[in-house]
Amino acid sequence: MAHTDHRAMRRVLRREIAGTIGLLTDEHDFSAMRRYRTFTFDDHPTYLEQIEALLRTRAAEGTHTTLALFDPEEYAEFCTDTGLDPDNPATRTRFTAGLAATGATVPYDGRPLTDLVPDLVDEAVRQATWEYASTLLARLGPCPTCGEDIGRAAFARASHLLARILDTAPAGDRHLVCSVSGAAETLVTVLHADQDSEGTTRLDEAEVLEFTSVLALGLATRSPGGLVMRTSAPGTADRVYGWRLRGDRLVPLSAAEVFDAYCTDVESGDLVSPESGVDYCTPPDLGDQEAAPGHHH
Repeated sequence: MAHTDHRAMRRVLRREIAGTIGLLTDEHDFSAMRRYRTFTFDDHPTYLEQIEALLRTRAAEGTHTTLALFDPEEYAEFCTDTGLDPDNPATRTRFTAGLAATGATVPYDGRPLTDLVPDLVDEAVRQATWEYASTLLARLGPCPTCGEDIGRAAFARASHLLARILDTAPAGDRHLVCSVSGAAETLVTVLHADQDSEGTTRLDEAEVLEFTSVLALGLATRSPGGLVMRTSAPGTADRVYGWRLRGDRLVPLSAAEVFDAYCTDVESGDLVSPESGVDYCTPPDLGDQEAAPGHHH
């Protein structure tokens, strides 16, 4: 491709950007956009190279850029709802500006797109999981006997349990995974709670919100599920322990149950060899699991 073509492509891209780039992260989404005449890219790898070059140029100029996940289906719906022409760069710019406010985004920090795209996809999955869990919690409505909002009570209870889990955990970096089997699908949520040298725990608010919502949904709907914690600290073996969701409580897993859970391939059911230097153990006592005076729904 001639140098002038590259310059022209970059000009087109630059026109469509207002501090946020709506990124087509995979071939499937890229192909869906090619039906628009004004979308001038022929292949996904070249498109990603051009985006990357533009990001580097903007960073060199001191311009901050946010990456958002551009979903062609959502874009088509947006155009239908607003009556705007989908085959118009200005419409794409408006849609992307909206993504910056409401969609999943990550800041461009100089890393290659191959590193940033998985982070962006993870962020989008996290947001979708949180929205789905929140919607289901809101739909549960009031308790028929006491009138208390079931979803809100479950969220308070899940927050209390998460605080107890973190308070009782050994020092170090903590990695929590919670899975809840719903009627439609299994929700999986991950929380990283790392400690700095002063012992202060750093938490990502979006992760906490999603994690608490999924746990709350499991408790409120009494769905099957589980919660596994892995802690890592210098000079000691990693520790792995967990709980099963039973009714609206967390019941400790035995060391053998945790070992089985960790050493079974989720997809195939085959046994996976255990890691060396990992201690599979029973969890610390969480004490009273009640968040506040009240009763079980």
